[in-house]
Amino acid sequence: QVQLVESGGGLVQTGGSLRLSCAGSGPTLSRYTLAWFRQGPGKEREFVAGIRWDSDKTSYSVNGRFTISRDNAKRTVYLEMNSLKPEDTAVYVCAAGVKSLSTATSTRGYQYWGQGTQVTVSS
Repeated sequence: QVQLVESGGGLVQTGGSLRLSCAGSGPTLSRYTLAWFRQGPGKEREFVAGIRWDSDKTSYSVNGRFTISRDNAKRTVYLEMNSLKPEDTAVYVCAAGVKSLSTATSTRGYQYWGQGTQVTVSS
């Protein structure tokens, strides 16, 4: 069973940056799509970015400010967030699923979820 542990969240001012990490343990992550979702106060969970474990293909809902990457040797996926805004405040959650990147935006099909890490952007 895959386990996902997020880290790197915190409090940052508007315009600041954070890098989130999602460390995966357990069976091989090949054939998986890894993704970051977020859930703000009173909002539904929404897709942020996704990446294939076995290629460089990525998908984003937040263009230009966020970058998703991975380190296969460390079994870790990163989310680099720049020019943060108060509306980016949310719990950021990592997910892994045996699914295509074309369906990454849907929460369906992700077999594993982390506990999440809080990101708070102050104005």
